[in-house]
Amino acid sequence: MDATRRERMTLAVAVWGVLISQVLLYPGVADLVSALGGSGDISAGMLFLVAEFAAFIAFASVWGAASDALGRRTSLIVAGALGGAASYFVLALLPSLGSSFGVALVVRLLGGAMTIGAFSLSITMLADLSGGNGRNMGAAGIAIGLGAALGSVVGGRLSTFEPLAPLYASGIVLVGVALLVSTVPDRAPDSTRVAIGTVLRKLVARPAFGVPYAFGFIDRMTAGFFALVGVFYFRETFGVDATIAGAVLALFFVPFAVLQYPFGSLSDRIGRFSPVVVGSICYGLAIVAVGLAPTLELAAGLMVVVGVFGALVAPATMALVTDLAPAGERGAALGGFNVFGSLGFLTGFVVGGVVADVVGYLPSFLVVGFAEVAIAVVALRAVKRLDTSREGHPLSSAD
Repeated sequence: MDATRRERMTLAVAVWGVLISQVLLYPGVADLVSALGGSGDISAGMLFLVAEFAAFIAFASVWGAASDALGRRTSLIVAGALGGAASYFVLALLPSLGSSFGVALVVRLLGGAMTIGAFSLSITMLADLSGGNGRNMGAAGIAIGLGAALGSVVGGRLSTFEPLAPLYASGIVLVGVALLVSTVPDRAPDSTRVAIGTVLRKLVARPAFGVPYAFGFIDRMTAGFFALVGVFYFRETFGVDATIAGAVLALFFVPFAVLQYPFGSLSDRIGRFSPVVVGSICYGLAIVAVGLAPTLELAAGLMVVVGVFGALVAPATMALVTDLAPAGERGAALGGFNVFGSLGFLTGFVVGGVVADVVGYLPSFLVVGFAEVAIAVVALRAVKRLDTSREGHPLSSAD
């Protein structure tokens, strides 16, 4: 195995670990929130998840721009992973200290500010590698999906055993991520270093990034929706426990994971347009179908379909960002993508949670699913214009 492939695998495992640490908490979020002093209903669960993603939004581009300005990524990833691990361990100790739920939310904010550095910069280091942007982003996507799949299953089981157990497991996983990434050499582009503010201003001056950022926002909104509303929906509508709810989420995340690498490579060959636009339309319709399913078995089967179409969209969208970004600004560009993605997660929590709480679960599925269809229709021409992945853009040769 050559150095590039070995580093791609190592970084993909790091992304995988960060996602495991994050998703371990989702299936049992109601029980965890109760243990931390919250009410345990969908509103408290929404606050708990929103706190982390608010920090993601605030700090994703800061980490990326800092890595571009400093010309290093590895040490920043290690720092972010260790800071995130510390936040999980502190959360686990709060009930024994008699702390309030408000304190837990503050710790979630601080932990999110650290964890997003490990996540976003690990993906950026993948983008720094040769071999094709679709392939590298496919590796990131498969890591994200497999991490979410394993985290949802294991998290559900840990939660039924002890509500705080996922916190300890998440902290241990992030320590492992820090140790693993410390073995990877930095390959940040050797370009002229500029101030963080300059990098961010350059990104703002390029409105073309708004197209993949918008798709990233909507795509992550659907993921945030399933992470919160989906868990409560399956548990309340079909009367299942956290373990079963986590297993149903995994039916989405497994195909979402295993198909991202081949679909990312496919987008290198056929272009980004069809995977992004056609995939988004099919993805949105599949989400609506889950909300209409009358039985758990049918809903679970449709979650597999949702995962397949999600895998078609995600790596092509991230690769489009990488296509548009100069090498020396790639960290900030992908950091910006993760800002919009985190905004999408947060919106999925808030919009999905509020609509489900006020109107019902089916309207929430309709809102989220048709939002995915709408962005594809509205941005169709823009994606066509920006798709330079097959001609006019110097993709790296496959290794």
